[in-house]
Amino acid sequence: MIEEPPRLRLAKDWRRPTDVQVAALSGYPTGFVLDAMFGAGAMSARVSPLPGNSARICGPALTVGNVAGDILGSLAALRFVQPGDVVVAAAQGHQGCAAGGDRLCGFFRNRNAAGFVTDGPLRDLEGLRAVGLPAWCTGLTPASPVVRGPATVGLPVQVGGQRIEMGDVIVADEDGVVVVPFERLDAVGAAVERVAEAERALDAEVTGGLDRVADIEAMIDAGDGVDWV
Repeated sequence: MIEEPPRLRLAKDWRRPTDVQVAALSGYPTGFVLDAMFGAGAMSARVSPLPGNSARICGPALTVGNVAGDILGSLAALRFVQPGDVVVAAAQGHQGCAAGGDRLCGFFRNRNAAGFVTDGPLRDLEGLRAVGLPAWCTGLTPASPVVRGPATVGLPVQVGGQRIEMGDVIVADEDGVVVVPFERLDAVGAAVERVAEAERALDAEVTGGLDRVADIEAMIDAGDGVDWV
């Protein structure tokens, strides 16, 4: 006889970034953080801010793995969420029903989570706006999920084309969601301010009237790799 799998698998070890590591990435837009990782780490554009959400968040990932159409893992994660966590709930990319709604997000708000990210849609937009928890999802649907499992909490998940593990940091804003791996936190935290300084300098030049890119102009003038047809 084939044994039934456990309904819920929970990680025993909970790797977490330090407050200093999270603070080093806070306050920067996702584009700056992405550039500090040489273009890596962005979730798919399908995972986008909930309509009306203009928040910018940065916090440790709390990883949740749900099967399609189910939210057992998300509900189990309520026991483990710590203030400032970003709940990353994998829904297997399922678009047939919601991966959560205003009540689930209200629970996480009451646990002082920083935000909710999923690769499925959400429901109850009016209620979600009243709850006020920043959320990123693939859209909206009125269809309800079930609570059956199996599910995981604290184990690696795939969301929006990115692998997310406990200890990774999530940075999210109006442009989307970026995942900073635990092993790269110190390096990215050090690099992002250099990126910001370069961006500010270029912004000042554009504001001052800059209208061309010198390297591209030189390439055209030299004919290097250019074919006039």
